[in-house]
Amino acid sequence: MITVHHLDNSRSQRVLWLLEELGCGYEVKKYQRDPKTLLAPPELKAVHPLGKAPVITDGAHTIAESGAIIEYLVDTYGQGRLRPAAGSEARLRYNYWLHYAEGSAMPPLLLKLIFQRMPRGPMPAIVRPLVRRVARGAEQGYIDPQLRVHIAYWESELGRYRWFAGDEFTAADVAMSFPLEVAAARAGVGMPEKVNAFIARVRERPAYNRALKAGGPFTVLG
Repeated sequence: MITVHHLDNSRSQRVLWLLEELGCGYEVKKYQRDPKTLLAPPELKAVHPLGKAPVITDGAHTIAESGAIIEYLVDTYGQGRLRPAAGSEARLRYNYWLHYAEGSAMPPLLLKLIFQRMPRGPMPAIVRPLVRRVARGAEQGYIDPQLRVHIAYWESELGRYRWFAGDEFTAADVAMSFPLEVAAARAGVGMPEKVNAFIARVRERPAYNRALKAGGPFTVLG
């Protein structure tokens, strides 16, 4: 039996979604973030040394990292589903977007979250205005322009195809769903038409909604 070690409001939500799309049986072991630091609890280190989510266990296997988990599940349980045929143009696009989701899309979104929270952290009152200016400068001078570049790229690619790998839904769309939802909720720079349409299509999928019930309340944190 596959066990999903599920941290609230995290990337592990899309692992539940993928399992629902594949029709796999699984169980969920839930972990809660520290309400002050928003970090994962130390209990997750008993599952994987880094103590982070997502992570799954399947028999003797423990697999961490979103992309590695998606590849493992599609390889092991996909039976040819949710992945284009080897050697096809769609397969190249699939591989690219599967790794782009974490390698390129998430870093500026994480920076946005960090710099948004920085002025609200504990510090002497005398330095708070300076920290606020530094954070605002980083957002306006670097992070927001980078996010606009990525969002425009998503819009352009979704103008070419209905889904990221092509006209068929794949596990690459599961991977890409998280950065797009984070951007829509937290980036503060506005989402264009086709990106919003992609998010709407994702949220209409029955497996996506079953995963939300399995994982519990989900507020995108980044």
